[in-house]
Amino acid sequence: MEKERIENLRSAMERSVSWGETAGSLLLVIKDGIEECYLETGYADIPNKKPLKRDSLFRLYSMTKPITAAAAMILVERGQIELTDQIQYIFPSFRNMKVLENGKASRATRDLNLFDIFNMTSGLSYPGPDGASYEAGLIFDDIIKGLSEVPGGKMTTLEYADRTGRAPLLFNPGSHWAYGTGADIMGAVIEKVSGMPFGEFLKKEIFEPLGMNDTDFYVPAEKADRLAKVYETVPGSEMIEYTGENLGIENPPIHKPAFESGGAGLISCIDDYAKFVTMLINGGEYKGKRILSENSVKFLTSGALTPEQQKDFNWEGMQGFSYSHFLRIMNEPEKAVTISRKGEYGWDGWLGCYMANIPSDNMSILIMTQKKDSGTFGLTRRIRNIILA
Repeated sequence: MEKERIENLRSAMERSVSWGETAGSLLLVIKDGIEECYLETGYADIPNKKPLKRDSLFRLYSMTKPITAAAAMILVERGQIELTDQIQYIFPSFRNMKVLENGKASRATRDLNLFDIFNMTSGLSYPGPDGASYEAGLIFDDIIKGLSEVPGGKMTTLEYADRTGRAPLLFNPGSHWAYGTGADIMGAVIEKVSGMPFGEFLKKEIFEPLGMNDTDFYVPAEKADRLAKVYETVPGSEMIEYTGENLGIENPPIHKPAFESGGAGLISCIDDYAKFVTMLINGGEYKGKRILSENSVKFLTSGALTPEQQKDFNWEGMQGFSYSHFLRIMNEPEKAVTISRKGEYGWDGWLGCYMANIPSDNMSILIMTQKKDSGTFGLTRRIRNIILA
């Protein structure tokens, strides 16, 4: 990468810290299997002026989802699941599901299947103020309550799935798109079908083969000093530390959790996640270790919503992307708000961690930061434009 481009990236990251947009961030760009750029700026701990470092640990939140997607494809390859499988035969509580719309409950027009789950077209909801979203929030409230009572919490991954099956849906399966708890349910499906705890499955099938030694659902005591703090900006004040436990994720995540969230629970470092994205862009293989077949990766990283579902995937900044298999996929770069490539794919997390694989350039982009309510935000878009211009 040219020196001028690297300096533009460094300046963008440093301005983000000076503006109070982030406490700090890391950037890693890999092209043709070679590290093109690594930059770090800002703090893991502002009051103590502790800088972010390459081995800093980050709560991934929704950047957990692509790993869950890869784990699901392992079971698909082995014939242990297929995507028209109905959830009710794995978790009986999903039988006779109800849809709650405008305060009225009615029987769902059809049963929920794994394809609905994988594409966020299931009607499963994240917590919200009313209706089915409110009911989903009650389950997460109980997870958070358990964290205050027992180290690591009380509700297990399988219990979470059972509770969710008894809650109503936002809409009839397949009729719309809505971002929700599908990856959490997929994690529970993987646990139930494989016969081993979800975290153990990930460790055996993905983390250990790839050498992702710092990726887990909690941070052991010997690594606790590497965990970056989470920050938020409160109107009328400077950036302060965020201490909440959003989506039932312990903060700080120092105990092995009973609920291993396939949608939000993993903690990792930039080099660990780089191994995962490199495996994907290599067609399922990394340093002689094959995790997925090339055809499975092609399936995982392609796809689109139906025209009706696509109308719901209208997030600001996601223009041009469609969605499938817990990933955004760029199908119409002419509609994008950033410089983009057709066929690129990836996802981000609630605290600003971000990944993009760009097959046309054989390139991976990773950003790590810890800022509440970030996702794909201003810094992400500025970095993308500099790299892809």
